[in-house]
Amino acid sequence: MRLPLLLASIALAAASAASAKPADYQPAIDFSGRPADARAMDAGRHPAEVLDFMGLKKGMATIDVLTGTGYYAEIMAQAVGPNGSVVAFEPANFYEMGKAKIDAMTAREPNVKLVTGFRAAMTPNTYDFAMIHLNYHDFYWESEKYKVPRTDPNQVLAALYAAMKPGGIVAVVDHVGPAGDTRAIVDKLHRIDPDTVKADFQRAGFVLDGQSDMLRVSTDDHTKNVFDPAVRGKTDRFVMRFKKPAA
Repeated sequence: MRLPLLLASIALAAASAASAKPADYQPAIDFSGRPADARAMDAGRHPAEVLDFMGLKKGMATIDVLTGTGYYAEIMAQAVGPNGSVVAFEPANFYEMGKAKIDAMTAREPNVKLVTGFRAAMTPNTYDFAMIHLNYHDFYWESEKYKVPRTDPNQVLAALYAAMKPGGIVAVVDHVGPAGDTRAIVDKLHRIDPDTVKADFQRAGFVLDGQSDMLRVSTDDHTKNVFDPAVRGKTDRFVMRFKKPAA
């Protein structure tokens, strides 16, 4: 009887961890300066649980890669505290689109620095922690309309690997996509096959240190574009923690 009881206890603990809001991160999420539109996304993104799983700590030097309007950059800034730092990297053309929101966020958060150049953001041996939230797939995306050139994900991850300190953590959350031609799938659906992400990071030298099902959604069949109203904000997402080896 002990084994079934033990397995049941483990399953219950895992379920509790997924539904709880770890106290260490809740003050960062409850920060009164966060805008209402950011707060509205918390229920579907579970930032406290994600950051707890990833291992973000006070005092860390961090980067939010492709920060968008700074959803995670602001939470990270509050979580790492005044002795920590956040580089919010957003390419110049996309920064101009969300300038008002990003500028308001950096004004609220003195330990956040906006950087619009990729090379400037990827200074060697700088970061303890990197967040890539819902946009790793964009390194496979190209668009004339949005002035996004073809990118080599291998070069991106080589630069990120160099920018991480030994033992540094890279947090990756993205929309689950089907297997197949990655660029074609990204162009059509803005999703990516989790196995592609694992292979990319491992090829760059990172180690897969953990993964979680906390954001999985069984009703999402991975065939719809993530901006389709039927699934927007409630896609099936994978959660992976990679590390740069300590030595």
